[in-house]
Amino acid sequence: MKSDSRLSGVLHVLLHMAEREGPSTSESLARAMDTNPVVVRRVMAGLRDRGFVRSEKGHGGGWTIACDLRCVTLRDVYEALGEPRLLAIGNRSDAPQCLVEQAVNAALGDAFAEAEALLLHRFGEVTLAALSADFHARFAKHRQRPRRGRTVERTHTHTIEEMHDA
Repeated sequence: MKSDSRLSGVLHVLLHMAEREGPSTSESLARAMDTNPVVVRRVMAGLRDRGFVRSEKGHGGGWTIACDLRCVTLRDVYEALGEPRLLAIGNRSDAPQCLVEQAVNAALGDAFAEAEALLLHRFGEVTLAALSADFHARFAKHRQRPRRGRTVERTHTHTIEEMHDA
């Protein structure tokens, strides 16, 4: 089963957008998320409805950050995405009248509920500003590494500008 990576993808582009002055087009964000611009507009609309981003139409338009990164948590973004399923595993429901299946599902259901509650709690503790600070610390550390010979280390930081130049 393929995992749902929308939350990760949206957080990724939000941080790129936060590094950039000016708008990012749906097309450039779609390239960064490896998806279609229509999907980006649909996803970003949920973020716009929550006040996290804004959009402007026309030449020079696009999506921009509209919030204070210190005030938006991973849980806020998760909820703006429509609360996609957190766990890929679930209970079997082939024979709901089976007492064994009921016992198994009760035990697993409790564990799943506890895991989801813990994960959502943690999402609520991490802000976009914390993610941005982590990126900046990693970037600073990367820049301090000595380069050896002709080997070129390529990091994802190159896409900050490339994503928006197209």
